[in-house]
Amino acid sequence: MAINTNDKRLQILEAAQKMVAEVGIQGVSMQKLANRAGVAAGTIYRYFDDKDHLLEELRQFVVSRMAKAVQEGVDADKPLKEQYRTMWLNIWRVAASNIDSLKTRVQYDSIPSKNSYETREQERKMFAQVDNLFNEGKKQGVFKNLDNEILSGLSLEASVSLARKHALGLYQLDDASLEAAIEASWDAIIKH
Repeated sequence: MAINTNDKRLQILEAAQKMVAEVGIQGVSMQKLANRAGVAAGTIYRYFDDKDHLLEELRQFVVSRMAKAVQEGVDADKPLKEQYRTMWLNIWRVAASNIDSLKTRVQYDSIPSKNSYETREQERKMFAQVDNLFNEGKKQGVFKNLDNEILSGLSLEASVSLARKHALGLYQLDDASLEAAIEASWDAIIKH
């Protein structure tokens, strides 16, 4: 049975994500990737113009998966704090179940994009529920009147950092410490 086009493209992207997580962006060669993905080297070029195109697509692939995972189960009709807690814990679970996504994302955050404004706008749209949470919180006077990027950096990015260190075994958080971390990051963005 032949693998359809989308499956091969996905197979290549998943193999690339694992490679980047293991050896970094500089360690990815198209031949090694082809071997890892179980496809001929020429097959990669059916889907991607070159390594830069592959890496841009990989970035979008990883960010899209992360956005879906972070926003899963978030109900805009629930109180802001409950929505926030759900997002925070979703980040925690993603790190525990897929450290490759976090490692890959860290790699991509360190390199410039060809169209950084366009890329940033696409990513912002993918994380629309996060933006909506912060916008609604500011509208209600709950959150500090800061740019959403700053609010995210002070709160949800803390979850990413803690989850990554937890997943890498650098330290472990029990349930009480996890709840305290959620409270502390919430406290960082609310008005007092």
